[in-house]
Amino acid sequence: MNEFELDCYDYELPPECIAKHPPAVRSASKLLVVQRGDGRLEDAATKDIAALLPKGALLVVNDTRVVPARLKGLRATGGRVEFLLLTPIPCMVVNIDKEGWSHAEVEGLVRSSKGPRKGERIELGRDIAMTMGEKGEYGRSVVTLHWQGDLASRLDENGELPLPPYLGRPQEDSDMQRYQTEFARVDKAGSVAAPTAGLHFDAAIRDSLRNAGIETATVSLYVGYGTFSPVRAEDIRDHVMHAEYAEMTAETAEQIRRAKAEGKPVIPVGTTSLRTLEGAHAATGAIEAFEGWIDIFIKPPYTTKVADGLFTNFHLPKSSLFILVCALAGRDLMQRAYAHARDTGYRFFSYGDAMLIL
Repeated sequence: MNEFELDCYDYELPPECIAKHPPAVRSASKLLVVQRGDGRLEDAATKDIAALLPKGALLVVNDTRVVPARLKGLRATGGRVEFLLLTPIPCMVVNIDKEGWSHAEVEGLVRSSKGPRKGERIELGRDIAMTMGEKGEYGRSVVTLHWQGDLASRLDENGELPLPPYLGRPQEDSDMQRYQTEFARVDKAGSVAAPTAGLHFDAAIRDSLRNAGIETATVSLYVGYGTFSPVRAEDIRDHVMHAEYAEMTAETAEQIRRAKAEGKPVIPVGTTSLRTLEGAHAATGAIEAFEGWIDIFIKPPYTTKVADGLFTNFHLPKSSLFILVCALAGRDLMQRAYAHARDTGYRFFSYGDAMLIL
């Protein structure tokens, strides 16, 4: 079995290891420190991350905000429809109608017992509706979204958070607050999933980082539903990565260049931040400001051009994200790290514990 076969990136995980609910305290998670140099594994706590990071490290976080992008509507026939908005709000080309309504052509997942017809208008809640367009693969469709006022407000009023499917439960009150990172900005609303590594940080941890002289820089990657999509190709080189919209400001680029020049490690918080750094570098050939779509698939053999490590969660088997960490730290070391985490009571996936790869 070679490193390009999907089965190489599988591992066993009992259902009881999957974290289904958020912890009461953000920073209460366990942290597995993985040293790539000697393969050492160290059990630690996320609250102590400031002492575990290399001196002067620069953390790079994703500041996008999750929107309640799942909407439920009714057809004129009475049939129920569910729509999951996939197009990030900042990427929409918005037109204003004479009657005060706005509209934009967007992409989303449409689910219905009997598919709506092209041109059919479906009410999705108060002051928000859609008109069906062309249907695509895997349930994706192009629709025209109609709304009055501010779209983010309409989603907040009418929508539900698109929680990961593996949680296997509907949204609860605690999710509204906990499925949002400390770094999320209101003007960066548009992700359909949380950049979950950021969920571990709270005000106390951020204070400890500042006190330790560890700076934080921000990037924006609007997480798409493709983050939950399985890798279907048996040879991972045949996998087509979903595209996501990313932004890196000139200020962040300068922070990273300065850290590199001073020999300070750049540690992304989450795979979304890492893919933004590496995707922007692939697009520009340097550490420069960037704004656009990235579809970088980080797989073995890949050498990072910007990132010097990674703070992340534990990922689904056979997923593009598990393949990413294997590219970063080596498949054998990651398999050993995941087995250690499984056997010593770590919690996995979005609401689970964390890993620091150095």
